[in-house]
Amino acid sequence: MSVEYLSATSAVILSLCFSYIPGLKERYEAIDGIYKRLVMLLLLGVVAAGALLLACTPYGAQFQIGVTCDQIGLAEVFKVFMAAVIANQATYAITPK
Repeated sequence: MSVEYLSATSAVILSLCFSYIPGLKERYEAIDGIYKRLVMLLLLGVVAAGALLLACTPYGAQFQIGVTCDQIGLAEVFKVFMAAVIANQATYAITPK
C-alpha cells in the first residue's frame, strides 16, 4: 500500500464518515465552518503522522507504505498530506448536505 493511496483513501473515508454517519454528522454540522476545516486538517495530520511513525518502526518495511524515516520521508509525507487535504475537501463539497 502506497502512502498516496493511504492518504487519499483516509481523506475520502473521513469526509464520507462525517457526511453520512448518524450522530457524527449532526455533531459535525453543528460546528462552525472554519472549525470543521480545522477538525479535518487535524485528523488528516494524525493519519500523515501515523504513516511517518509507522515508517520509523520495524513494521514499516512490512507494510511497504513507501515512506522512509528521514528528512526525505518527512517531505514526502507533507506533500501527500496536502494532496489528502484537497481530496478531503473535494469529497465533502460533492456529498449531499
